[in-house]
Amino acid sequence: MSTSPAAQPDRPGNGRTHPAGPAPDNPRLRLRRNPLRLVASAGLWAAAWYLLSYLVVGSVLFAVGFAATTATAILAVTLAGLPLLVSLAAVLRGCANVERGRLALVLAGPVRGRYRAAPQPGILAEVRTRWRDPATWRDVAYIVGLWVPLFILDLVVVTIWLVFLAGITLPVWYWAPRGNAGIGYANETQVHGVVLGYFPHGPRGPGAVGLYVDTLPKALLAAAGFLILFLIFNYALVATARAHAFAARALLRPPTDPLAVAKDVLAGPGPLGPLNPVLPSGTSQVHHPDLS
Repeated sequence: MSTSPAAQPDRPGNGRTHPAGPAPDNPRLRLRRNPLRLVASAGLWAAAWYLLSYLVVGSVLFAVGFAATTATAILAVTLAGLPLLVSLAAVLRGCANVERGRLALVLAGPVRGRYRAAPQPGILAEVRTRWRDPATWRDVAYIVGLWVPLFILDLVVVTIWLVFLAGITLPVWYWAPRGNAGIGYANETQVHGVVLGYFPHGPRGPGAVGLYVDTLPKALLAAAGFLILFLIFNYALVATARAHAFAARALLRPPTDPLAVAKDVLAGPGPLGPLNPVLPSGTSQVHHPDLS
């Protein structure tokens, strides 16, 4: 009985190509050439939320994972440590699943983990299986090992981005601060305004460098400058979110099996396709007389 082309398995030799899997990028995280289109896209705000939420969620997961790891390491030398080792692996898996869920903000396809199952019942089998599983150590590497560099990177980028975003709104609130408020330094002064620079002798004293925003025209000028910086820095924000998400995906997804295509061909129904690879046009195959 013949099968329709749609029902044929994806395997070499039947005229169909293997899907490459879900795209690594969510279209919302594209670095658009037009900065105004980037601002209007959902990707910019998804990237900002992804980085901002990591500062809270990632810190909580690190605290939980680090505390559980430390307590287990102390008690691992005793028999009481064996169930704790199993519990620790479960805690780390739960933390990793939280991060896998957050990746849906910035990646197109879902990221799922794959862990080994114990071949037999018993606490010793559970301990050996879970802590010989590379997936468990990859969870540790991301949740605990990468928290410091990722936290610092996200904090710096998000802080700068929020400063530029707040600067755009200066005309609305520039008059409210009193004293040394803003970016820079001003000597003790009670003049309303925002400091953007260095004013050792007040807003109108000698040696001043920068802009002391204390009037509406100055606020409009500063807001225009912040707008330009904001539009430029949006690319750094999205690029940071992409780098963070790709690092998380690389550690939290199952490792790629280089023999997956061959295993799929051998396990699939029907005859095998041609074993010779498809060569580029203009390339001749080497003929082996002994195999003809």
